[in-house]
Formats: sequence, C-alpha cells, structure tokens
Amino acid sequence: MTEVSARSSRKAREGLVVSSKMNKTVVVALVERVRHPKYDKFVIRTKKFYAHDEANDAKVGDKVRIVETRPLSKTKRWRVVEVLERAK
Repeated sequence: MTEVSARSSRKAREGLVVSSKMNKTVVVALVERVRHPKYDKFVIRTKKFYAHDEANDAKVGDKVRIVETRPLSKTKRWRVVEVLERAK
C-alpha cells in the first residue's frame, strides 16, 4: 500500500471551532442529527474533537476540515487541514 492511498483512507470531518484558547490546538464540535430508534424523532448530538492547528490559524466560529492522525497528545488525534469558512 502506498502512502497516498493510506492517507486517503483517513477519516475526515467538518465542524465548527468552539474554542481556540490553547496554543496550536482547537476544539472542533461536530453536530449530527440522528433518528431515535424508539421514538422515531431526530435528536441532535454534539461531539467535540481536539485538533492540532500548527499555524494557530483557526478562530472561534470558523468552519474547518479535520483529518485523523497519529496521537499527538493524551487527547489530540486530529489535525486541521483547512479553514473552509471564516467566522463573520
């Protein structure tokens, strides 16, 4: 398996930056709508990911794309690839 195909198989997510107070780290919230199995109603679930931001580029409110990477710390397993949309 080549490095290119291995990198393309990594998980990628898009979410909103909710905190950028740490150095080279942002907290990205992913919101998903899931149908409840019993009540058949849509429930909103939020999951937070710690992502590495090498350039300290992302700010609160930005929409970013993150990809899976090797463990960078106790909680960081993602890194920011690009800022899709800046906060207004």
